[in-house]
Amino acid sequence: MSEPFTTLDASPWVRRFAPLIPAGGEVLDLACGAGRHARLLVQMDYRVEAVDRNDALLAALDGIEGITTRQADLEGGPWPYFGRAFEGIVVTNYLWRPLLPSLFACLEEGGVLIYETFMVGNERFGKPSNPEYLLRRGELLDLMHKRFNVVAFEQGEVEQPWPAVIQRIAVRRGWPSLLPPA
Repeated sequence: MSEPFTTLDASPWVRRFAPLIPAGGEVLDLACGAGRHARLLVQMDYRVEAVDRNDALLAALDGIEGITTRQADLEGGPWPYFGRAFEGIVVTNYLWRPLLPSLFACLEEGGVLIYETFMVGNERFGKPSNPEYLLRRGELLDLMHKRFNVVAFEQGEVEQPWPAVIQRIAVRRGWPSLLPPA
């Protein structure tokens, strides 16, 4: 049986900015799904905490050295990471605004947050289409620029891997930041 995702499925945005995470650091892969980014990050010699509410998807990561899984209801349960700090945090295709302050508090000094998800306009292409799960124009930038050093920000329509309207940001807690190659 083949794995549901490989590291080739990882977001190009995550691939580009993951090398900015401090070497050997621990990375939180939030709402990890089947773990395409967790797999990439362990291949890059990071230790990964992969969290999702779906036990069946987490099971696909069982036995992969360097990945610890945690089943948690991020929207209805308690935040499982109070008092924890990570050198990297990766979030893709997921938005739950009430969680953001707790998530930001978990980023270690010198750590890197890589975030990519859907924004208003995506409803033209299907799901998600509920405004609760779509970022407003410039929302990630507005949330981050006073807290963190913004390394890169983009928003707009993409065609790959499927048509969507997205917003993405890479930030570092602290200054300065080396930029990865384009």
